[in-house]
Amino acid sequence: MPPRAIGSGTISFGLVSIPVKLFSTNKPSSGIHFNMMDAKTKSRVKQRYYSVATGEPVEREDMIKGYEFAKDQYVTFTDDELKAVSEESTKAIEITEFVPLELVDPLYYDKAYYLGADKGGDRAYALLGEAMKKTGRAAVAKYAARGKQYLVLLRPVANGIVMQQLHYPDELRQIDEVDIAAIEVKPAELELAVQFIEQIAASKFTPDQYEDEVKLRLHEAIQKKVEGEEIIAGPSEAPKAQIIDLMEALKASLAESKPKKTKAAAKQPSAGSKKKAKG
Repeated sequence: MPPRAIGSGTISFGLVSIPVKLFSTNKPSSGIHFNMMDAKTKSRVKQRYYSVATGEPVEREDMIKGYEFAKDQYVTFTDDELKAVSEESTKAIEITEFVPLELVDPLYYDKAYYLGADKGGDRAYALLGEAMKKTGRAAVAKYAARGKQYLVLLRPVANGIVMQQLHYPDELRQIDEVDIAAIEVKPAELELAVQFIEQIAASKFTPDQYEDEVKLRLHEAIQKKVEGEEIIAGPSEAPKAQIIDLMEALKASLAESKPKKTKAAAKQPSAGSKKKAKG
């Protein structure tokens, strides 16, 4: 069953306009969601808002939004006041520049959406995707939707285009905010670390070989519960012995990651042993 569009928009650059539809990149049924329940009655519980001043419950229609500009001091806004300063939801995806894709740090990546051509936009859509592939560039754009202005990146994938929502710079922490000691790397340690990387290196990323093991265990536990079984926690794994010496840890890692010989290969005599047997 093909996915349903969750929105629409128009890509614009120069005098070109491309009507598009937005599709979620996530499968809605892939996650496991729990409801909060009353442990005694096994019925669902609901959250209620109440006033900290009076202790009385407050209904949603009686709420307004407030911004705390100082400790316990707020300025309040009605929905109409917030609407006056919000971005008009034109759903326009206005391209401002094309940049080399490899120069966009993935730290800026947020949500992603597939874009598909809407009626009349197939040819221009295909042209934009192929042009970005040929130049190795992606399009930086401004996207106005849901009363907000988003910074997005349009990048080509396979035969289509992904709209990658980006964080604004002020939404990200910088690495220099993290306390990182200045350590001089020893050449021998570096050589061993490089050997370890090369030993388990792959020529491409193949995500199909990975699965969410916790989600699989949860699915199994849910099925057991549905069938009336009790879930008993297994024994926890004993912690592995810590290797304090970095060189020893690297050597142990190299030894552990070496491909093991199969039993059949281990039984076969080497070429040297065959020669000795003939003599």
